[in-house]
Amino acid sequence: MQYRDFKGLDWKPSALGFGAMRLPYKGDERGEIIADEATEMIRYAIHHGVNYIDTAWPYHDKKGEEFVGKVLKDGYREKVKLATKLPSWEIKEREDPDEYFEKQLEKLEVEKIDFYLLHALSAKSWKKYKELDIFNWLEEKREEGKIDYIGFSFHDDLDLFKEIVDSHDWDFCQIQYNYFDQKFQAGKEGLRYASSKGMGVIIMEPLRGGMLAKEPPAVIKEIWNESERDWNPVEWALRWLWDQEEVSLVLSGMSTMEQVKEDVEIASDSRIGVLAEEDINLVDRVAEKFRELSPVDCTGCNYCVPCPNGVAIPHNFALYNQAEIYDEYEEKKKSYCKMKDKSKAGSCVRCGKCEEHCPQELPIMDILSETAEYFDKDR
Repeated sequence: MQYRDFKGLDWKPSALGFGAMRLPYKGDERGEIIADEATEMIRYAIHHGVNYIDTAWPYHDKKGEEFVGKVLKDGYREKVKLATKLPSWEIKEREDPDEYFEKQLEKLEVEKIDFYLLHALSAKSWKKYKELDIFNWLEEKREEGKIDYIGFSFHDDLDLFKEIVDSHDWDFCQIQYNYFDQKFQAGKEGLRYASSKGMGVIIMEPLRGGMLAKEPPAVIKEIWNESERDWNPVEWALRWLWDQEEVSLVLSGMSTMEQVKEDVEIASDSRIGVLAEEDINLVDRVAEKFRELSPVDCTGCNYCVPCPNGVAIPHNFALYNQAEIYDEYEEKKKSYCKMKDKSKAGSCVRCGKCEEHCPQELPIMDILSETAEYFDKDR
C-alpha cells in the first residue's frame, strides 16, 4: 500500500480508504448487510494496508455504523482511523448534535471518533449550522477527547465551498471529484483551494457511482485504445486522482471482494505525477464523451432513499443511464419491467422528499417521470 501526505497531520493515510456505503446486501433491503462477506471485505482491506474507514448515519438504512463497529472489533479498531458524519438534515435545535453524536458513539461502540464531518453541507444546512454555532460544539467535543479531527463533506457550488473553507480552521474536507466532475461542485478548483489553505482533501465518488468503472461503450473504448497504457477504466479513473498531490486519500465504496482486491492492487502501485500531458488530455476527452452520452447526473449515492412510496430511485436512474450510455435499451427495459410496480419510476407521487436530500440537487421527480416514459415506450 502507498501512503500519502495529509496536510497538518503527523499521520499518513493509505492512498485508498474504505467507504462503507455500498456494502453487499440482501435483495432490495440495503439494511440487510451480508455480514460475512462485508466483514471479510473490510478486514481484507485493512490487512492489505488500508487505514481509513468511512461510514455515516444514513448508510445502509441507518445500520451501517453499527455494522462497522462490529467489524472493527478483535483489534481492527486500533489499526485504522474511523470517520463518520453528523447528519446535517436532522439538525434543527441546539441539543440535536449531542443527541446524534452520542447515538453514533453507541452504535460504533467507541469512545472517540478520529475524523468527524458535518455531512453533505449545502447552503441550507450551512445557514442552520451557523445559527447553532456548530464550531463551538465541535471544539468542545475535541476538548473532551471525543473527536480528533474536524471536517465536512460538501455538495453545493464552488463559491459556498470557499466560504466554508475560510470560515474555520478545519483539518480536512471531503468532496465529490473524479475526471467527469472536474468542474462540478467544488471540483478541481475547490480541491486546490482547500489544499492551499492547509487542509487535507478526501475524495468521494472516484468512479461516479460505478459509471466510470464499467466496460465502456465502443466510442469511449476507441479513445482509451489510443493510449499505449494497459489500464482498464477503473485504473484510469483512480490513477488520474492519485496523480494529483492535493488528493490526500481516495474513498472507494466497494461492493464485492473482487472490487476490494482490484482497488487495493491499484492503490499499492499509485504514484503522484505519473501521467503525461497526453494521458490527461485523453482522460478529458473520455469525460466529454461520457457527458454527451449520459442522460442523468445521478451518482448512486442513495441519499434519496428510502422513498416513502417505495420507489427505487437510484436503480431506476442507473437503468436509464446504462441503457443510453451502453446502448442496452432492450436489456435494461427487461430489468425495469421485472421490478415491483411500487419500485418503478412511474410510482412516484411527487412528494418531494427525495429532492430535499439529493446532494446533486437533481430535479428527481421530473427525471423519474422522464425515466418512466422512456421505458414505457416502444422502440
